[in-house]
Amino acid sequence: MLDQPKISIVTISYNQCRFLERAIRSVLDQDYPSVEYIVVDPGSTDGSRDIIERYRSRIAKVILEPDEGPVDGLNKGFAAATGDICGYINADDEFLPGTFSKVAKEFAAAPQTDVVYGHGYKVDADGGVLRRVRSAPFSLWRYVYGAGVVVQQSTFFRRSAFAAAGGFNPANRACWDGELLVKMAQSGSRFKRVEDYWSLFRIHDQSISGTGRLEERYFRESARIFQNVIGRPPGARFDGVRIILAKLARWGADPLTPCLRLVERLMGPPSLGRP
Repeated sequence: MLDQPKISIVTISYNQCRFLERAIRSVLDQDYPSVEYIVVDPGSTDGSRDIIERYRSRIAKVILEPDEGPVDGLNKGFAAATGDICGYINADDEFLPGTFSKVAKEFAAAPQTDVVYGHGYKVDADGGVLRRVRSAPFSLWRYVYGAGVVVQQSTFFRRSAFAAAGGFNPANRACWDGELLVKMAQSGSRFKRVEDYWSLFRIHDQSISGTGRLEERYFRESARIFQNVIGRPPGARFDGVRIILAKLARWGADPLTPCLRLVERLMGPPSLGRP
């Protein structure tokens, strides 16, 4: 049997004790044999470090030092990674069972691919499914016009692609995950979307997405990324039309997504169907 590539996973942890153990177990309980798990905690005071210590013998590397925020923590984590394939989740998110084996098979089947990504589920604080979150076929043009959702928790990439893109932009404090994808695409990475569900994206009253506290900064960063890709600031004549065209192009490339949204409106959220 061919050697299975090592998968390196980074989790940044900061005062998410309520959810952290679920995130850790979702990595350590995978059925894939070659996983390098790296946990970065710059100074939690809520009991998170006790949980990390409980699993420390099964975690490859623990980085317990101050940092300058989530992006700095992620860059430190990936600087310590040695796997061929990489991914990351926050301390309040989870991978679904069997994900890593599926990811490895997808990379093996497409050796020229640099980024493989699937879909996920948005869940509440207690793990109840709110709705599906489906990734779109990746296009730089659609992405900067707001029609290029890629589920971060279900995204995996070759470590060489991360290095070629220069890692996360430490100045971006709102949409660093999206900017990484843009930089990867600009540096020549090839993307592959997989029709499968690989993660849980949790929304709660403490999460960045749940509170909306970075909304203004997000729009500023998005405008900067737009200018980097398109060569001018957003807001030009007909940009509103282009946004509509980008969304229509997304639905044309992925007609299943609007169909499933309609089903969920009529029937309610899907069941997770995991053990």
